[in-house]
Amino acid sequence: MSNPGEDLDPTTVPIRPAATVMLVDDRPDLRVLMLRRTVQAVFASDMWVYPGGRVDPEDAAAVFDRIRGLDDVAASAALGIAEGGLAYWVAALRECFEEAGILLGVDRRTGVPIRFDDPARRAAAEVLRTGLNAGEVDFATVVDELDVVLDASQVHYVAHWITPLGPPRRFDTRFFLAAAPPGQVPMHDDTEIVHHDWIAPSQGMSAWRGEGMAMMTPTARMLQCLEPFDVAASAVRAAAAAVPAHQVRVTRDQPRYEVVLPGDPGYDDGDPDTEFGWVKLRP
Repeated sequence: MSNPGEDLDPTTVPIRPAATVMLVDDRPDLRVLMLRRTVQAVFASDMWVYPGGRVDPEDAAAVFDRIRGLDDVAASAALGIAEGGLAYWVAALRECFEEAGILLGVDRRTGVPIRFDDPARRAAAEVLRTGLNAGEVDFATVVDELDVVLDASQVHYVAHWITPLGPPRRFDTRFFLAAAPPGQVPMHDDTEIVHHDWIAPSQGMSAWRGEGMAMMTPTARMLQCLEPFDVAASAVRAAAAAVPAHQVRVTRDQPRYEVVLPGDPGYDDGDPDTEFGWVKLRP
């Protein structure tokens, strides 16, 4: 019996645009929200990830007039593309709500960051989230029903990763970072996501290296990028800084396969053609 995908021509695999967001908070030291995917997932089964998923330009366009802090021209310039950049921010905001129940926005009437302290509002949000995950409502409906203006100004672009040639699913993923909003508690959906936790970067990296937490390379490398930061505010300031991105390289002369950035041991002689990542997040 042949293995699934063994006849696949890797050069024909489409590269799908995607976005993911690293939510950071002080608990009391810096932690990042991570989600564990179900073993039944087609992609990244049983792996720890950040909230994220595909970019849907049509879905994004429906909420462009419901976003503050960024427009498509500025978003596209930040990503280095001609147009459509704001759709990546929308995807990050939508997936954060879909997968973690966190909505980054402000009350349309007061401009105050949205909270779900009120049980009735929390319940309404959960009903809409269930409908969104089921494909019964779109993100624009969620935003309108909750009377929210999405806040792109607090979501900072920090990295760009492209899945290397070979896997049957490839993604062109933009990574973002944002501070977790007060008054909201993450809740995984118990379908695609079966567990969530606030992970200390150093502990997460130790667990990954000890094979106690399964992660894809970009997930682990971005977690490692958070290790120098003691508090969420310092990570947010670094994410918001206008610094150039550095391309990752791979070194194999260490005890293990390492994805490295400038300043890391082995970077100067590292291989730039195995992993495709460009990272801005650094102190």
